[in-house]
Amino acid sequence: MPVILSLLAALSYGLADFAGGLTSKRASAWSVALVAQATGTLLLLAVGLAVDGSPGGTDLAWGVTAGIGNGLGTAFLYRGLSSGRMGVVAPVSGVGAAVLPVIIGVVLGERPALLVWVGIALAFPGIWLVAREPGTAAAAREPGSSVGSGTLDGILAGVGFGAFFVALAQLDSDAGLLPLTANQVTAMLVIVALAASLRQPWVPRERASLGGIVAGTLGASASLCFLLASRDGYLSVTAVLASLYPAFTVLLAAIVLREHIHRAQAAGLALCAVAVVLVVAG
Repeated sequence: MPVILSLLAALSYGLADFAGGLTSKRASAWSVALVAQATGTLLLLAVGLAVDGSPGGTDLAWGVTAGIGNGLGTAFLYRGLSSGRMGVVAPVSGVGAAVLPVIIGVVLGERPALLVWVGIALAFPGIWLVAREPGTAAAAREPGSSVGSGTLDGILAGVGFGAFFVALAQLDSDAGLLPLTANQVTAMLVIVALAASLRQPWVPRERASLGGIVAGTLGASASLCFLLASRDGYLSVTAVLASLYPAFTVLLAAIVLREHIHRAQAAGLALCAVAVVLVVAG
């Protein structure tokens, strides 16, 4: 079940990023991110009040910590998606989102089976190959390059999402879902603070920013799936599987936006698929 929930989280995150990226091309990325987080807050608050749970101070603190990572990740991801190709920005963030949880999981004493480790090992180059495109490295060195700036935003987003995964995995199983709501509220505050400090428009004035509602609904569903998965599964496994979300974003970008999937990306997608099979088998 943790594997299934983690893959559902990856699918939902991928769909959310695609929806958010499309919307961010027609409205301020910061306002879209804010609308998405606000939508997730309302949904998770409604569910959290209906579900039994007794969160302690530590649980709420972890929820706030997750929100800081979530806010940083969402803000930089949406800014990157609005300036660079979806097939570059989202996969780079996926690599960063997977690295930190694996390190923390090992430090905490997690020891998955050998076959699972092989799957995890294949997932990293898989996501990386999906990120690589012909000319990406050269374009990244060019000042003002949209690909270069988008890649940097992807890296920053990956660090934020990695911290988000680690923090959510620390919540007690009896805490309920209110800490997840605290995560959403904190993420909203982080997005506003970052946008204000960078002098970026964050107030959702454009009608197009309402597209963030779709991304927020999907993102909240993904976070819930990951939270449930992390309670019964290894952080080093569930976070890596959830971090495969860029594969879904890339596939959607290819189908809907006609973005070309190059050979390296195709190989990366194949490696991601093999990684999933090995983790399931292990």
